[in-house]
Amino acid sequence: MQKIILASTSPRRKELLEKTGLAFDIATSDYEEDMTLPLAPKELVIYLSQGKAKAVASKYPDAIIIAADTIVVYNNTILGKPHTAEKARIMLKILSGNVHSVLTSYTVLDTKKNKIISRMVESTVYFKKLIKEEINKYVATKEPMDKAGAYAVQGLGSSLIDRIEGSFSSIVGLPIEELLETLKEFGIKV
Repeated sequence: MQKIILASTSPRRKELLEKTGLAFDIATSDYEEDMTLPLAPKELVIYLSQGKAKAVASKYPDAIIIAADTIVVYNNTILGKPHTAEKARIMLKILSGNVHSVLTSYTVLDTKKNKIISRMVESTVYFKKLIKEEINKYVATKEPMDKAGAYAVQGLGSSLIDRIEGSFSSIVGLPIEELLETLKEFGIKV
């Protein structure tokens, strides 16, 4: 059986994939994400997941590579990882009381057969109306710094959300139900 490689160091993606019972290894993708490419958000997220998969594929001549990318989109604007407290506060203020999309694309690549399938899952997140103190308290936890859109749906950020429509695992970073269906097309059943 071919080795399955998760091309991600995200602890959240690792945890989600572990819950399926699949045996897999982790490989770091040295792919350089370019969020400034002139692509629509749905095209960009697919392009980025493919880039991550292909960057790892060259190291494994007989493996199934799984890569993913997640972006938060509000009013057709991508909200990336804030990295600073000030940027996190700005993003959370934008999302406060509003509805946004979370787009996660995953790519499955069979390096032996050179077969590649990429799919994108869109989910909708409804944010509560937040007051300044709530935003500051959340930013002080440092949880938003490395999260697209400045929040973690599976962490403390869940308190900021009124409701979601779509795939919870996709919002976390890997749409498990859809991924398992795609893996069947590669002969992998869980």
